[in-house]
Amino acid sequence: MKAKIHPEYGFVVFKDSSSDFAFLTRSTKKSKETIKWKDGKEYPLILLEITSASHPFYTGKQQLIDSAGRVEKFRKKYGMPRDSQGAKAAPKDEPKKEEKAEASAES
Repeated sequence: MKAKIHPEYGFVVFKDSSSDFAFLTRSTKKSKETIKWKDGKEYPLILLEITSASHPFYTGKQQLIDSAGRVEKFRKKYGMPRDSQGAKAAPKDEPKKEEKAEASAES
């Protein structure tokens, strides 16, 4: 290994700001804040917004989103077909030009 090109690798405490969950691990992250850990030593503190203690997937508080409604809204807005191949939707049952001309001539 080359000297003086690698970041310092040491112990760091990561703490979830939305819950009281914290864990000690090793990292190259740096922080000006410190925290006194359970072993009595002080370690750099990195605050996190989401961890496994607060993420909905891991806590079981995940909300199901009505994705079918969102897809239908998108298709309605942009006139997308319903088939899965992406081909254009079949035209509606409109009379052909000749039939329109005949119908208007009869009236």
